[in-house]
Amino acid sequence: MTTTLNTISDSLDKTTFNTTADYIGPCNYEAHASRFLPVLYSLFFVVGFPGNMLVLWVILRGVQLKSMTDVCLLNLAIADLLLIFTLPFLAHYARDTWIFGNAMCTLVLSVYYIGFYAGIFFIVLMSIDRYLAIVHAVFALRIRTKTYGILASVVIWIIAVAASFPELRYIGVELYDGKKICNAYPKDENHNDVKSAAFIKMNVLGMLIPLGIVGFCYTMVIRKLKTIRNSKKLSIHLVVVVMVVFFCCWIPYNIAALLKVLELQEILPSKCELSKSIQLMLQVTEAVAYLHSCLNPFLYVFVGEKFRKPLAGLLLQTPFKKVQSIRRYMTQIADSVSPQTANVDEFSVDI
Repeated sequence: MTTTLNTISDSLDKTTFNTTADYIGPCNYEAHASRFLPVLYSLFFVVGFPGNMLVLWVILRGVQLKSMTDVCLLNLAIADLLLIFTLPFLAHYARDTWIFGNAMCTLVLSVYYIGFYAGIFFIVLMSIDRYLAIVHAVFALRIRTKTYGILASVVIWIIAVAASFPELRYIGVELYDGKKICNAYPKDENHNDVKSAAFIKMNVLGMLIPLGIVGFCYTMVIRKLKTIRNSKKLSIHLVVVVMVVFFCCWIPYNIAALLKVLELQEILPSKCELSKSIQLMLQVTEAVAYLHSCLNPFLYVFVGEKFRKPLAGLLLQTPFKKVQSIRRYMTQIADSVSPQTANVDEFSVDI
Protein backbone atom coordinates (compact mmCIF):
# COMPACT_ATOMS: atom_id res chain seq x y z
CA MET A 1 0.00 0.00 0.00
CA THR A 2 1.81 3.11 -1.02
CA THR A 3 1.37 5.58 -3.78
CA THR A 4 0.97 2.32 -5.62
CA LEU A 5 -2.21 1.42 -3.74
CA ASN A 6 -4.29 3.62 -1.48
CA THR A 7 -2.31 6.79 -2.06
CA ILE A 8 -1.85 6.35 -5.81
CA SER A 9 -5.25 7.86 -6.40
CA ASP A 10 -4.01 11.13 -4.94
CA SER A 11 -3.23 11.93 -8.55
CA LEU A 12 -6.99 11.81 -9.13
CA ASP A 13 -7.73 13.65 -5.88
CA LYS A 14 -5.79 16.63 -7.21
CA THR A 15 -8.72 17.49 -9.42
CA THR A 16 -10.69 18.24 -6.27
CA PHE A 17 -8.10 20.59 -4.89
CA ASN A 18 -7.66 22.42 -8.15
CA THR A 19 -11.19 23.77 -7.89
CA THR A 20 -10.63 25.45 -4.52
CA ALA A 21 -9.64 29.07 -4.01
CA ASP A 22 -7.04 28.40 -1.32
CA TYR A 23 -4.19 28.57 -3.78
CA ILE A 24 -3.68 29.11 -7.49
CA GLY A 25 -2.68 26.22 -9.76
CA PRO A 26 -2.50 22.46 -9.28
CA CYS A 27 -0.99 20.78 -6.26
CA ASN A 28 2.14 19.07 -7.58
CA TYR A 29 2.95 16.13 -5.31
CA GLU A 30 6.66 15.59 -4.83
CA ALA A 31 8.01 12.14 -5.68
CA HIS A 32 9.37 11.29 -2.22
CA ALA A 33 8.12 7.71 -2.57
CA SER A 34 10.23 7.04 -5.66
CA ARG A 35 13.37 7.56 -3.57
CA PHE A 36 12.80 5.46 -0.46
CA LEU A 37 9.95 3.02 -1.15
CA PRO A 38 11.75 0.87 -3.77
CA VAL A 39 14.64 0.37 -1.32
CA LEU A 40 12.37 -0.46 1.62
CA TYR A 41 10.16 -2.81 -0.37
CA SER A 42 13.16 -4.62 -1.80
CA LEU A 43 14.60 -5.02 1.70
CA PHE A 44 11.28 -6.27 3.09
CA PHE A 45 11.04 -8.81 0.26
CA VAL A 46 14.58 -10.09 0.82
CA VAL A 47 13.92 -10.54 4.55
CA GLY A 48 10.24 -11.50 4.55
CA PHE A 49 10.16 -14.05 1.73
CA PRO A 50 12.80 -16.47 3.07
CA GLY A 51 11.61 -15.92 6.64
CA ASN A 52 8.02 -16.92 5.90
CA MET A 53 9.12 -19.74 3.59
CA LEU A 54 11.19 -21.07 6.47
CA VAL A 55 8.06 -20.95 8.62
CA LEU A 56 6.21 -23.08 6.07
CA TRP A 57 9.14 -25.50 5.90
CA VAL A 58 9.32 -25.94 9.65
CA ILE A 59 5.56 -26.37 10.08
CA LEU A 60 5.05 -28.79 7.18
CA ARG A 61 8.25 -30.82 7.61
CA GLY A 62 9.18 -30.45 11.25
CA VAL A 63 6.24 -29.54 13.47
CA GLN A 64 3.52 -30.65 11.03
CA LEU A 65 -0.14 -29.72 11.47
CA LYS A 66 -1.17 -31.14 14.83
CA SER A 67 -3.22 -28.35 16.44
CA MET A 68 -5.11 -25.14 15.77
CA THR A 69 -1.98 -23.17 16.63
CA ASP A 70 -0.03 -24.91 13.86
CA VAL A 71 -2.83 -24.30 11.34
CA CYS A 72 -3.00 -20.61 12.33
CA LEU A 73 0.77 -20.18 11.99
CA LEU A 74 0.72 -21.85 8.57
CA ASN A 75 -2.07 -19.62 7.28
CA LEU A 76 -0.49 -16.50 8.79
CA ALA A 77 2.71 -17.28 6.91
CA ILE A 78 0.71 -17.77 3.69
CA ALA A 79 -1.08 -14.44 4.21
CA ASP A 80 2.23 -12.69 4.81
CA LEU A 81 3.67 -14.32 1.68
CA LEU A 82 0.75 -12.94 -0.34
CA LEU A 83 1.63 -9.44 0.82
CA ILE A 84 5.32 -10.00 0.22
CA PHE A 85 4.56 -11.31 -3.29
CA THR A 86 3.33 -7.83 -4.25
CA LEU A 87 6.47 -6.02 -3.07
CA PRO A 88 8.63 -6.38 -6.22
CA PHE A 89 5.79 -4.99 -8.35
CA LEU A 90 5.09 -2.17 -5.91
CA ALA A 91 8.79 -1.36 -5.64
CA HIS A 92 8.97 -0.77 -9.38
CA TYR A 93 5.62 1.03 -9.41
CA ALA A 94 6.74 3.43 -6.68
CA ARG A 95 9.69 4.38 -8.90
CA ASP A 96 7.89 4.49 -12.23
CA THR A 97 4.53 4.02 -13.95
CA TRP A 98 2.61 0.72 -13.97
CA ILE A 99 4.06 -1.41 -16.79
CA PHE A 100 2.72 -4.89 -15.95
CA GLY A 101 -0.66 -4.67 -17.67
CA ASN A 102 -4.26 -4.80 -16.51
CA ALA A 103 -4.25 -8.52 -15.62
CA MET A 104 -1.26 -8.17 -13.29
CA CYS A 105 -2.78 -5.01 -11.80
CA THR A 106 -5.89 -6.99 -10.89
CA LEU A 107 -3.84 -9.90 -9.56
CA VAL A 108 -1.39 -7.83 -7.51
CA LEU A 109 -3.98 -5.59 -5.87
CA SER A 110 -6.37 -8.49 -5.26
CA VAL A 111 -3.61 -10.51 -3.62
CA TYR A 112 -2.61 -7.48 -1.59
CA TYR A 113 -6.06 -6.70 -0.19
CA ILE A 114 -6.91 -10.34 0.56
CA GLY A 115 -3.51 -10.94 2.16
CA PHE A 116 -3.82 -7.71 4.16
CA TYR A 117 -7.12 -8.65 5.79
CA ALA A 118 -6.27 -12.34 6.11
CA GLY A 119 -3.03 -11.56 7.95
CA ILE A 120 -4.80 -9.38 10.50
CA PHE A 121 -7.69 -11.83 10.94
CA PHE A 122 -5.32 -14.75 11.54
CA ILE A 123 -3.51 -12.72 14.19
CA VAL A 124 -6.89 -12.25 15.85
CA LEU A 125 -7.61 -15.98 15.54
CA MET A 126 -4.23 -16.80 17.08
CA SER A 127 -4.98 -14.43 19.94
CA ILE A 128 -8.31 -16.15 20.59
CA ASP A 129 -6.61 -19.54 20.34
CA ARG A 130 -3.96 -18.58 22.89
CA TYR A 131 -6.57 -17.01 25.16
CA LEU A 132 -8.55 -20.26 25.18
CA ALA A 133 -5.40 -22.34 25.69
CA ILE A 134 -4.34 -20.43 28.80
CA VAL A 135 -7.48 -18.97 30.37
CA HIS A 136 -9.92 -21.78 29.50
CA ALA A 137 -7.56 -24.74 29.23
CA VAL A 138 -10.15 -27.48 29.86
CA PHE A 139 -12.63 -26.15 27.31
CA ALA A 140 -9.79 -25.55 24.83
CA LEU A 141 -8.89 -29.24 24.75
CA ARG A 142 -12.09 -29.95 22.80
CA ILE A 143 -11.89 -27.16 20.20
CA ARG A 144 -8.17 -26.43 19.72
CA THR A 145 -7.80 -29.31 17.28
CA LYS A 146 -6.45 -29.51 13.75
CA THR A 147 -9.96 -30.01 12.34
CA TYR A 148 -11.39 -26.92 14.02
CA GLY A 149 -8.29 -25.00 12.98
CA ILE A 150 -8.85 -25.87 9.31
CA LEU A 151 -12.53 -24.94 9.49
CA ALA A 152 -11.73 -21.64 11.20
CA SER A 153 -9.07 -20.91 8.56
CA VAL A 154 -11.52 -21.47 5.70
CA VAL A 155 -13.94 -19.04 7.34
CA ILE A 156 -11.15 -16.48 7.82
CA TRP A 157 -10.19 -16.60 4.12
CA ILE A 158 -13.83 -16.17 3.08
CA ILE A 159 -14.19 -13.17 5.39
CA ALA A 160 -10.91 -11.73 4.06
CA VAL A 161 -12.20 -11.90 0.49
CA ALA A 162 -15.50 -10.29 1.50
CA ALA A 163 -13.67 -7.53 3.40
CA SER A 164 -11.66 -6.73 0.26
CA PHE A 165 -14.72 -5.29 -1.46
CA PRO A 166 -15.50 -2.80 -2.92
CA GLU A 167 -11.80 -2.39 -3.84
CA LEU A 168 -11.76 -5.69 -5.77
CA ARG A 169 -14.67 -4.42 -7.85
CA TYR A 170 -12.89 -1.34 -9.17
CA ILE A 171 -9.33 -2.59 -9.73
CA GLY A 172 -7.94 -1.70 -13.13
CA VAL A 173 -5.37 0.27 -15.11
CA GLU A 174 -6.16 3.77 -16.28
CA LEU A 175 -4.22 6.47 -18.11
CA TYR A 176 -3.77 9.73 -16.21
CA ASP A 177 -1.51 12.60 -17.23
CA GLY A 178 0.37 10.34 -19.65
CA LYS A 179 1.06 7.65 -17.02
CA LYS A 180 -0.56 4.27 -16.43
CA ILE A 181 -2.05 3.99 -12.94
CA CYS A 182 -3.10 0.76 -11.23
CA ASN A 183 -6.09 1.96 -9.22
CA ALA A 184 -8.64 0.35 -6.88
CA TYR A 185 -11.29 3.09 -6.79
CA PRO A 186 -13.92 4.31 -9.29
CA LYS A 187 -12.97 7.00 -11.77
CA ASP A 188 -16.16 9.03 -11.51
CA GLU A 189 -17.61 11.62 -9.15
CA ASN A 190 -17.95 8.92 -6.45
CA HIS A 191 -14.19 8.48 -6.25
CA ASN A 192 -13.66 10.42 -3.02
CA ASP A 193 -16.70 8.90 -1.26
CA VAL A 194 -15.77 5.32 -2.13
CA LYS A 195 -12.17 5.89 -1.12
CA SER A 196 -13.24 7.46 2.18
CA ALA A 197 -15.55 4.53 2.89
CA ALA A 198 -12.72 2.10 2.10
CA PHE A 199 -10.39 3.86 4.56
CA ILE A 200 -13.06 3.83 7.28
CA LYS A 201 -13.75 0.13 6.62
CA MET A 202 -10.04 -0.61 6.87
CA ASN A 203 -9.83 1.22 10.20
CA VAL A 204 -12.80 -0.65 11.63
CA LEU A 205 -12.16 -4.16 10.25
CA GLY A 206 -8.40 -3.95 10.07
CA MET A 207 -7.65 -2.01 13.22
CA LEU A 208 -10.29 -1.14 15.82
CA ILE A 209 -12.05 -4.50 16.08
CA PRO A 210 -8.86 -6.62 15.82
CA LEU A 211 -6.99 -4.52 18.37
CA GLY A 212 -9.93 -4.68 20.73
CA ILE A 213 -10.00 -8.48 20.55
CA VAL A 214 -6.21 -8.87 20.67
CA GLY A 215 -5.95 -6.46 23.59
CA PHE A 216 -8.63 -8.30 25.58
CA CYS A 217 -7.15 -11.74 24.89
CA TYR A 218 -3.58 -10.84 25.81
CA THR A 219 -4.66 -8.86 28.87
CA MET A 220 -6.45 -11.95 30.20
CA VAL A 221 -3.48 -14.14 29.26
CA ILE A 222 -1.05 -11.93 31.16
CA ARG A 223 -3.30 -11.99 34.22
CA LYS A 224 -3.45 -15.78 34.06
CA LEU A 225 0.30 -16.17 33.61
CA LYS A 226 0.98 -14.08 36.67
CA THR A 227 -0.86 -16.68 38.74
CA ILE A 228 1.19 -19.59 37.35
CA ARG A 229 4.45 -19.93 39.25
CA ASN A 230 6.27 -22.25 36.84
CA SER A 231 5.68 -20.14 33.72
CA LYS A 232 8.70 -18.41 32.28
CA LYS A 233 8.94 -14.64 32.45
CA LEU A 234 9.77 -14.87 28.75
CA SER A 235 6.16 -15.93 28.16
CA ILE A 236 4.81 -12.62 29.48
CA HIS A 237 7.52 -10.69 27.68
CA LEU A 238 6.60 -12.37 24.38
CA VAL A 239 2.95 -11.45 24.77
CA VAL A 240 3.86 -7.83 25.48
CA VAL A 241 6.19 -7.72 22.46
CA VAL A 242 3.49 -9.14 20.19
CA MET A 243 1.02 -6.48 21.29
CA VAL A 244 3.49 -3.58 21.07
CA VAL A 245 4.78 -4.54 17.61
CA PHE A 246 1.25 -4.98 16.27
CA PHE A 247 0.20 -1.59 17.61
CA CYS A 248 3.36 0.18 16.45
CA CYS A 249 3.14 -1.18 12.91
CA TRP A 250 -0.53 -0.44 12.25
CA ILE A 251 -1.69 2.47 14.38
CA PRO A 252 0.40 5.12 12.52
CA TYR A 253 -1.01 4.08 9.17
CA ASN A 254 -4.59 4.04 10.39
CA ILE A 255 -4.17 7.52 11.86
CA ALA A 256 -2.83 8.73 8.51
CA ALA A 257 -5.76 7.04 6.75
CA LEU A 258 -8.25 8.88 8.98
CA LEU A 259 -6.57 12.16 8.14
CA LYS A 260 -6.92 11.28 4.47
CA VAL A 261 -10.65 10.68 4.97
CA LEU A 262 -11.01 14.11 6.56
CA GLU A 263 -9.17 15.60 3.60
CA LEU A 264 -11.29 13.79 1.01
CA GLN A 265 -14.49 14.90 2.72
CA GLU A 266 -13.17 18.49 2.83
CA ILE A 267 -13.33 18.59 6.63
CA LEU A 268 -9.69 19.61 6.74
CA PRO A 269 -8.64 22.81 4.94
CA SER A 270 -7.92 22.30 1.24
CA LYS A 271 -4.30 23.35 1.47
CA CYS A 272 -1.70 22.00 -0.93
CA GLU A 273 1.03 21.67 1.71
CA LEU A 274 -1.33 19.84 4.06
CA SER A 275 -2.30 17.44 1.27
CA LYS A 276 1.38 16.76 0.53
CA SER A 277 2.08 16.07 4.21
CA ILE A 278 -0.82 13.61 4.48
CA GLN A 279 0.27 11.81 1.33
CA LEU A 280 3.85 11.48 2.60
CA MET A 281 2.55 10.29 5.98
CA LEU A 282 0.50 7.60 4.24
CA GLN A 283 3.47 6.44 2.22
CA VAL A 284 5.81 6.17 5.21
CA THR A 285 3.29 4.53 7.55
CA GLU A 286 2.22 2.04 4.89
CA ALA A 287 5.85 0.98 4.54
CA VAL A 288 6.06 0.52 8.32
CA ALA A 289 2.89 -1.57 8.23
CA TYR A 290 4.46 -3.82 5.60
CA LEU A 291 7.33 -4.43 8.01
CA HIS A 292 4.94 -6.42 10.20
CA SER A 293 4.87 -9.23 7.62
CA CYS A 294 8.64 -9.55 7.94
CA LEU A 295 8.58 -9.59 11.75
CA ASN A 296 5.89 -12.25 12.13
CA PRO A 297 8.23 -15.23 11.60
CA PHE A 298 10.42 -14.03 14.45
CA LEU A 299 7.61 -13.02 16.79
CA TYR A 300 5.31 -16.00 16.39
CA VAL A 301 7.62 -18.87 15.56
CA PHE A 302 11.31 -18.71 16.19
CA VAL A 303 11.13 -17.49 19.78
CA GLY A 304 9.42 -20.76 20.76
CA GLU A 305 11.28 -23.93 21.63
CA LYS A 306 8.52 -25.91 19.93
CA PHE A 307 9.83 -24.61 16.60
CA ARG A 308 13.51 -24.21 17.42
CA LYS A 309 13.99 -27.91 17.98
CA PRO A 310 12.44 -29.12 14.68
CA LEU A 311 14.20 -26.28 12.87
CA ALA A 312 17.50 -27.48 14.30
CA GLY A 313 16.68 -31.04 13.26
CA LEU A 314 15.77 -30.01 9.73
CA LEU A 315 18.93 -27.95 9.31
CA LEU A 316 21.02 -30.88 10.45
CA GLN A 317 19.54 -32.90 7.55
CA THR A 318 20.64 -30.29 5.00
CA PRO A 319 24.11 -29.57 3.57
CA PHE A 320 24.56 -27.16 6.50
CA LYS A 321 25.51 -30.16 8.65
CA LYS A 322 28.82 -30.31 6.80
CA VAL A 323 29.76 -27.01 8.40
CA GLN A 324 30.89 -28.17 11.81
CA SER A 325 30.43 -24.87 13.61
CA ILE A 326 26.81 -24.58 12.45
CA ARG A 327 26.19 -28.22 13.29
CA ARG A 328 27.49 -27.83 16.83
CA TYR A 329 25.40 -24.71 17.35
CA MET A 330 22.20 -26.28 16.05
CA THR A 331 22.85 -29.43 18.09
CA GLN A 332 23.09 -27.31 21.22
CA ILE A 333 19.75 -25.70 20.35
CA ALA A 334 18.15 -29.07 19.71
CA ASP A 335 19.39 -30.38 23.05
CA SER A 336 18.37 -27.24 24.93
CA VAL A 337 14.83 -28.50 25.50
CA SER A 338 15.22 -30.73 28.53
CA PRO A 339 12.44 -32.86 30.02
CA GLN A 340 12.23 -30.45 32.93
CA THR A 341 11.46 -27.48 30.67
CA ALA A 342 9.56 -29.17 27.83
CA ASN A 343 6.13 -28.51 29.29
CA VAL A 344 6.92 -24.90 30.01
CA ASP A 345 8.30 -24.34 26.52
CA GLU A 346 5.27 -25.96 24.92
CA PHE A 347 3.12 -23.73 27.09
CA SER A 348 5.00 -20.59 26.12
CA VAL A 349 4.60 -21.30 22.41
CA ASP A 350 0.83 -21.41 22.75
CA ILE A 351 0.47 -17.89 24.16
